[in-house]
Amino acid sequence: MSSRKIEVVDYDTDWPHSFESEKLALEKALYDTEVKIEHIGSTSIPNLAAKPIIDILIEIDKVERLDVKADRFCNLGYEVKGENGIPGRRYYQKGGNNRTHHIHAFQSGSFGLLRHRAFKEYLQAHPLIAREYASIKKQAALSCNKDTERYISMKNDFIVKHEKLALDWYGS
Repeated sequence: MSSRKIEVVDYDTDWPHSFESEKLALEKALYDTEVKIEHIGSTSIPNLAAKPIIDILIEIDKVERLDVKADRFCNLGYEVKGENGIPGRRYYQKGGNNRTHHIHAFQSGSFGLLRHRAFKEYLQAHPLIAREYASIKKQAALSCNKDTERYISMKNDFIVKHEKLALDWYGS
């Protein structure tokens, strides 16, 4: 069981500013690498309750190019996690047990990029579904007893159902 606190809070208008600040730091650190950096996840969706962790999506032509820049992520306070269970992804965490940022990096054209973008835009375009998701997340956070696996499991049915709907919607 995780020792991390799992808390879902109401939307914070500072989250976009936190993202922009981190984006600038990442652009500076990756000055010699062409990347696209986007705010994703629940903190990127206005009025959606979320864990107060800024999720960042990086698109790059070849994801392996980030592997030789691991020290730059470390210098910004990130822990380099490799694929961390998702083939083709590079994953970074900042903040230890009090996480503040997650970075998900994928190669241009990958399904990982499409999946993240589709789910974000789908929730932005469907506020009633976003509210349902917020309710599920809040209930999961309250009842998971700091167990990350349980928290994820309690959201899984919603995510599986709506990610498929999001991909269909996004593609049309």
